[in-house]
Amino acid sequence: MSRKGISKKDRQDNLLEKLHSDPFVTDEELSEAFHVSIQTIRLDRLELAIPELRERIKNVAENNYSKVKSLHGGEIVGELIDLDLGKSGMSILETDKSFAFEKTDVVKGQHIFAQAESIAIAVIDASVALIGVANIKYKNPVFAGDKLIAKAEVTRTRGNKYFVWVFIKVKQVEVFRGKFLLVSFNTDNSKED
Repeated sequence: MSRKGISKKDRQDNLLEKLHSDPFVTDEELSEAFHVSIQTIRLDRLELAIPELRERIKNVAENNYSKVKSLHGGEIVGELIDLDLGKSGMSILETDKSFAFEKTDVVKGQHIFAQAESIAIAVIDASVALIGVANIKYKNPVFAGDKLIAKAEVTRTRGNKYFVWVFIKVKQVEVFRGKFLLVSFNTDNSKED
């Protein structure tokens, strides 16, 4: 029995349920939720054959890359963890010191924009899509080591034009917001109707 009186089997059942509803929860977050040590969570995952977070993200991303029409998997900045083509998508980008200015540890805007741009293009149900207009706002600084979670939503489609909102958060705090107008083209480089 654990300190809170829940049996190991019940904890593991709850762990499976929690990971099914949110496969991207960390061992640390699970440890806090179940009031057990991180090592106990790792042992539970091992017994249940549940891979670590990085492997779970990679598995989900690999399944989503095959859905993308406009980019190859390696061109998407971050891990594509959810995609409903023509509607919405989500990616995760884990930053490190190589993303940041040396003096301040603040992540360079080019990396944040690249994640936003790639998820906006990936979510479009077209073989070729380019950013026509971008209205962006950096709302809070991002520091080396932060995990960026980008969510894109297609809000409107008009002919070959797609309006996409992208929001990027770090620990539930919005750090970037962008409204993108994308234009799709045929693969022969002529505009679609």
